[in-house]
Amino acid sequence: MKAFFGKAISKALNATGISKEDVAYKVLPHFLLEIFTKYLRVSSEGEEHLLKRGPFIIVANHSGFMGFDALMIGHQIYLHTKRVPRIIAHKLWFLRPEISVHAKKLGLIPATLGNGLKILKKRQGLILFPEGEEGNFKPTKYRYRLRRFRRGFVRLALQTGAPIVPVAVIGAEETNITISQIRWAKQLLGVIIPVPLNVIPLPVKWHIKFMEPIYLEKSEEKANDMEYVTRVTRQIRIKLQRELHAQLKKRERIFL
Repeated sequence: MKAFFGKAISKALNATGISKEDVAYKVLPHFLLEIFTKYLRVSSEGEEHLLKRGPFIIVANHSGFMGFDALMIGHQIYLHTKRVPRIIAHKLWFLRPEISVHAKKLGLIPATLGNGLKILKKRQGLILFPEGEEGNFKPTKYRYRLRRFRRGFVRLALQTGAPIVPVAVIGAEETNITISQIRWAKQLLGVIIPVPLNVIPLPVKWHIKFMEPIYLEKSEEKANDMEYVTRVTRQIRIKLQRELHAQLKKRERIFL
């Protein structure tokens, strides 16, 4: 029965021209994503910096442990460009087949340099969070303080010529509050485990700022120069941190 319905859904999607990976933005927005957008009162600016064609790399601050920031960024990109970006996701989404099959239908892909390269070579957009789980699972008391950036996104940009679009997300930190984290789980299970205060998201007002694209000259040589890659990564991290501070100064209230 399950196989029958699975085939039926696949045929229906093929008939409408909607890929499984596009379901999150072409079907769900009318329901879940639109509901969350209204519930969180998501506003955005800088949409003119979003590319209508060609590959691009979205680099954003990560927080809130539930991953709503990835969905909200992706939804805004789709609303303004009708493009479906792929999301580099935490390995927790791919530990079990029954979970990973749904993750892939939502446009999520495992966080590897090779996967990112495949997406960009298809001239598609990519959303990733250089802080990784260190940012997503950090205690809320450290909110809006960027953790160390991983350097893979800069290497991807240098290998493909795809522009990097930094994105500042305000609101996710207070939507799902993390009290602390179980760090010893990293050695035992391979992942940090967050200790949440709430699972149901709080109605915090969100704002997403798409910053001006950063173009790096395509160069395989520079992509393998880790000193250069580290320097560029640090510069982008500082740029995004300054924007977060600027957006926080503008914010008058959290819930209103």
